[in-house]
Amino acid sequence: MREVPGEAPATRAWTTWTTRLLILGIVLAAVNLRPAITSLGALLEEVRDGLGMSGSIAGLLTSVPPLCFAVFGVTAPRLARRFGPGAVVCAGMVAITAGLLIRPYAGGTGGFLAATALALMGIAVSNVLMPVIVKRYFPDRVGSMTGLYSMALAVGTSVAAAATVPVTNALGGHWQPGLAVWAVLPALAVVPWIPFVRNREAPTSTASSAPSPRRESEQAAEKPAEQPPLRITRSRTAWALAVFFGLQATAAYITMGWMAQIFRDSGVSAGTAGLLLAVIMVMGVPLAFVIPRVATRLPHQGPIVLVLGVCGLAGYAGLYFAPVGGAWAWALLLGVSNCAFPLALTMVGMRARTGAGVAQLSAFAQSTGYLISIPGPLLVGVLYQHSGGWGLPIALMSALMVPQIVVGVMAGRDRTVEDEAAR
Repeated sequence: MREVPGEAPATRAWTTWTTRLLILGIVLAAVNLRPAITSLGALLEEVRDGLGMSGSIAGLLTSVPPLCFAVFGVTAPRLARRFGPGAVVCAGMVAITAGLLIRPYAGGTGGFLAATALALMGIAVSNVLMPVIVKRYFPDRVGSMTGLYSMALAVGTSVAAAATVPVTNALGGHWQPGLAVWAVLPALAVVPWIPFVRNREAPTSTASSAPSPRRESEQAAEKPAEQPPLRITRSRTAWALAVFFGLQATAAYITMGWMAQIFRDSGVSAGTAGLLLAVIMVMGVPLAFVIPRVATRLPHQGPIVLVLGVCGLAGYAGLYFAPVGGAWAWALLLGVSNCAFPLALTMVGMRARTGAGVAQLSAFAQSTGYLISIPGPLLVGVLYQHSGGWGLPIALMSALMVPQIVVGVMAGRDRTVEDEAAR
């Protein structure tokens, strides 16, 4: 290895170890950002029966994730400035662990919702800070690192969807331990973040072994630009990205909360319905790694938005006309469409030039987006209960895909929020 002037061997070893530990922490944190939701979706019927929930209350339950993400996500940048992003993510993993352990045994619908909200609070702040941490620690690898944690997120989502029913059966068939077992993963994810609780500065060796004079000048020039907060609401791109984020989140949480039930009501067994949901989620494993890398190489991400939207429309059409006969094909198509999430995260990192800009844009797009997505899962539950079938809910899902494509194309234009907010 070539010696870097002025750099002690112990320092090089420490920064290499720190970088690897940070990557491990990002991956483990991402794995835990969805199992709290998809594990519940796989056992929603059992939870409804056990707690005596109506269809409307179950719809409210599936709307809790975006509500918590909107309410708590907006606090993430402020918490990160005060305590450091590593400390906030570490606390988030602790909150997820506690919430998942408590909720199956909280007793009653109110306690179940409160414990779920605790877990979702931890997910919310981690959601917002993941793009910030990537931009801050890996500024030259935004696409690849976004792809890595998006892929890890998809793995956690799909594994929870596929394994919850078999694990529940192995634990005696009761839904309580089947949900509580998912607290193990966030408990493990706490460990790699502990060294970053007090570390608020990005190590200079994450992007390269030693900062070049050009890099140092770029960082020096960037520092003053990060201090004044942006008037983010003046940016059309920020609004387009927020609405795109909200509509893709609506589709995602309807899928995670209701898709297994749609297949079960069509005559598919509980285990197979869980596998179909897992197929939808597992499509994000390869695509969540590929899409961000492709997106960062394109000047305009509109074509990717269009492809994902068309796949979603085709999947919903198939689900309406032949829910059982073509179930696996519709799951594949909806899985491709569901990859709008890593695309949205990638665009968050691309539509701002500075770390502070990414933090503001991430908080604004995700908090506003999740607020937009709140009525969707609840409305699906109400339509299902009052219509007695899935025709109207599927029509709603299809209709929402059209504006998602439109605003996604607008958000994909080669612009930055700093330029627009300054006008």
